[in-house]
Amino acid sequence: MNGAESLVRTLLAGDVDVCFTNPGTSEMHFVAALDQVPGMRCILGLFEGVVTGAADGYYRMARKPASTLLHLGPGLGNGLANLHNAKKAGSGVVNIVGEHATYHVALDAPLTSDIEGIARPVSNWVKTSPSAMEVAGDGAAAIAAALEPPGRVATLILPADTAWNAANGIAETPPPVPPPAVASEAVDKAAEALRASDKALIVLGGEALWEEGLDLAGRIAARAGCDLIAEWSNARLERGAGRVSVARIPYPVDQALKVLEGYDTMVLIGSREPIAFFAYPDKPSRLVPEGCAVVELAGPADDIKGALEALLDALGVRDAAPAAVAEADRPAIPSGPAGHAGIAAVLGALLPENAIVVDESITTGRSFAPVTAGAPPHVWMNNLGGSIGYGLPVAIGAAVACPDRKVIALEGDGSAMYTVQGLWTMARENLDVTVLVFANRSYQILRGELTAVGVQNPGPRAVDMLSLSRPDLSWVEMAKGMGVEACKVDECEALARAFEAGLASDGPYLIEVVL
Repeated sequence: MNGAESLVRTLLAGDVDVCFTNPGTSEMHFVAALDQVPGMRCILGLFEGVVTGAADGYYRMARKPASTLLHLGPGLGNGLANLHNAKKAGSGVVNIVGEHATYHVALDAPLTSDIEGIARPVSNWVKTSPSAMEVAGDGAAAIAAALEPPGRVATLILPADTAWNAANGIAETPPPVPPPAVASEAVDKAAEALRASDKALIVLGGEALWEEGLDLAGRIAARAGCDLIAEWSNARLERGAGRVSVARIPYPVDQALKVLEGYDTMVLIGSREPIAFFAYPDKPSRLVPEGCAVVELAGPADDIKGALEALLDALGVRDAAPAAVAEADRPAIPSGPAGHAGIAAVLGALLPENAIVVDESITTGRSFAPVTAGAPPHVWMNNLGGSIGYGLPVAIGAAVACPDRKVIALEGDGSAMYTVQGLWTMARENLDVTVLVFANRSYQILRGELTAVGVQNPGPRAVDMLSLSRPDLSWVEMAKGMGVEACKVDECEALARAFEAGLASDGPYLIEVVL
């Protein structure tokens, strides 16, 4: 058994049985081991950002890490943006990054780089295996690191000679470490703050936004007379009819300040204190109202469900009925051009039960939440890291994790171009993903940002840098060129028919929605 085989067997023994991959020469012994050892599903991405984003989406739904296989420092570098997003989302990922043989590094060959230095900003754990005999143990340590709450990015660097030299077997992955319980003092402080408040708000994040967490939070809100809200971006928000419905803090600073004004107490459960996405001239970066007390009950890595249960007990409301439960509500399918409101209505009317919605709709999607709140129960996932190009890869990972569920990717045209290669992987794996690309022919969000930072009259060069025309992107042709069935629509009724066709398909289907 060589080092590569010992690592593959260790990964499988640690329940890491999916590998999203884009390998090169230094990883060939690992590639060979994947062929020789049964049990690992290997999925090829044509760009490393697809590979790393797919691992993020996989963890969000499977609640266990996948591995990636990346080629040296440049290959890892190509995947950094979506590793950044995965780290911000609290997703567990085990990166396997090939390296030159240990004796070859000193020769400074063309692909030699500081792989650990590249990995550290987007990883919670980084190690280079020094010898084949230690590869299996390092692999088990990487899995354990990826499973640390709430989920972490672990990067194991595998020099080529440690992969081909003889190894000593399989290492056992230690059992996952449970999330730390919140202190009783923190529970008492939160309960007292809610009792004393005239207008309190609970800000939810992480597992507090899963169905059980929302039910507990809804019971707390019913008893304490407080409001609930979610962070702007969430790794996994379980919503729909019959579930406690929570709005999200708006992205635009002025809207967020308006929503949050008047609260005297803010309790954080699985969330951070609300802040602006960017700094703007003459606008605050912290969004907490002046004079509002902030009480952190549980952070993202804490036992969030346990914290909610403890707060319920402290308030004496175990048997309370939850507040703000969404009722079933399907809007009618409108006619006319496919504008933002019309698209929202089509989604609300047709979203299937147990759907997984991967949202990178940017500006187009800001009106989607209210109209889809009464759809059948579903999952809604956002980009927590803000680096665009996350949507198609995360949809791949979610579809691999949950092959029995419909995955719907809502994409801005500019964002989708960053990882357009993901369409090829969807076709190759016949993944059940319906993609809606909103073609407004621009980086529309940046036009708004230009105004927000004080540029009132942008000139032609500034506007041109935010335009996606000259030439227009042809999404139907691009999708079909990568094996994905596709169509183009610009009217709501045509969008509804196309969406129904996509949902009826067992494989990938793309709809270009011209705005």
